[in-house]
Amino acid sequence: MSDTTPPAPTNRNWLSAGRILILGVAGVIVVLGLVLVAIAVGESENEEPARVDALASSDNECVECHRRTTPGIVQQYGMSSMAAAEVECEDCHEVDSDYPGAVEHEGTYVLRSPTSAKCETCHQAEVAQYNQSRHSIPAYVAMVGLDGLTEDQLAMYHSIPEAQPAPNEMRNALFAIEGPAVTRFACESCHGIGAPAEDGSVGQCQKCHLRHEFSLEQARKPETCNACHIGPDHPQWEIYQESPHGIAYMTSGDEWNWDAEPGTLTVEDFPAATCAVCHMSGFGAAGTTHDVGDRLTWYLFSPVSERRPSWEDNKVRMQNVCSECHNQNYIDDFYTDGDALVESINQWVNESTAMLQPLKDNDLLTSTPFDEEIDFVYFELWHHWGRTAKFGAWMQGPDYTQWHGAYEMLSDLEELQAMVNEKLIAGGVITDDEIGPESRVVNDGTADAGLPGGAPESAPSVEATGEAPQDTNGAPQGMPAEPSGAATAEATEAGD
Repeated sequence: MSDTTPPAPTNRNWLSAGRILILGVAGVIVVLGLVLVAIAVGESENEEPARVDALASSDNECVECHRRTTPGIVQQYGMSSMAAAEVECEDCHEVDSDYPGAVEHEGTYVLRSPTSAKCETCHQAEVAQYNQSRHSIPAYVAMVGLDGLTEDQLAMYHSIPEAQPAPNEMRNALFAIEGPAVTRFACESCHGIGAPAEDGSVGQCQKCHLRHEFSLEQARKPETCNACHIGPDHPQWEIYQESPHGIAYMTSGDEWNWDAEPGTLTVEDFPAATCAVCHMSGFGAAGTTHDVGDRLTWYLFSPVSERRPSWEDNKVRMQNVCSECHNQNYIDDFYTDGDALVESINQWVNESTAMLQPLKDNDLLTSTPFDEEIDFVYFELWHHWGRTAKFGAWMQGPDYTQWHGAYEMLSDLEELQAMVNEKLIAGGVITDDEIGPESRVVNDGTADAGLPGGAPESAPSVEATGEAPQDTNGAPQGMPAEPSGAATAEATEAGD
């Protein structure tokens, strides 16, 4: 038999096998390393960049003292872009001893809350735009009226397009009736955004840019506008939540680029609209503005909405925003339909005003606002439900347009008519037999008088005049002065 025992391996064979093993192990290590690198890169892309405290090594006296007394404020400011730009506490707060509103503090004089005049030192364009906006002195006047304004502030007020609708005397009356114990925590919390300061400047920038971080993300997010634009008279926050834009924000907004450089925003940063994108941000072909009415075509907040003085230019600016996502046919159709909605709501408000005319003619309605139930029904009809229907339509919130808007208006019209009839009968102006069937405005925009059957001939109908009867003030006869287009408070929206 032949010997079949394999030959013993040589040194060369062992060396070759060793090289293969080493190369294999090295390959595995390289592959694992690449995998770990890829994982690390992916995780780092999802992580927010580390925040830097610009005041970490500061020896500023204000910083050192307030680290002990108000550490939260120092922490917030240290993370701000203003601190990173080496803006010091003194730059915003410190003033001369005779500066209006100055208080003595640690051997110097400061403003407890910097005014827009101080902000204007660095932000001239932003303050100038703001001063022409609904958020400036018109918001304050809608709360308290014109009394108490200086000559310069009155001149400023009358130069603002948003101020063209006259002051809203019914809103002013509510402010007086409720009194400071209530309004301190109610009206003033929002309308104070346009309050005059002791130095004569107007506005409180911190209403939108919360101190002391002054975050771009915070100012841009709809929740900030929600602080004021909420509730039955201007429910923009609620409407936004049910709109397609709001749904997109609620479901994917955490992925949007909230810290994008101002004036450079695109659909890659914001795939859907927010309050700021529509009304303020530099987006696509639209430039940045702090005038929240700069892109609006109607005074939607008014009892009877009228076109804004520069509505055609405003329309172009807003449609520049819309066209980043929507085609022109869609935009044109939307505006046509929205305009028709406004006209329909105007018609219902005019009808409610015409109903009250015979009460004024026969001295059956006092001139004192909110001293009887009919005043509240009339006010809510336009101030709550009429405005909500208009806001709901333009912001694409169907439930608010219908059930919190149009439906409530129709209900109040019926209630108002019954109240008018009751007063006319009690006053001996008409009898039960003279009350005919009432009618509402139909969906083609036409209407009949909206008055009780047998009402005095001196009470003209909406159909006959095309508008509600008004006295020399522009107020509906039989009600406190309430001009067509009267200004009320919108703090957002955004304006309207």
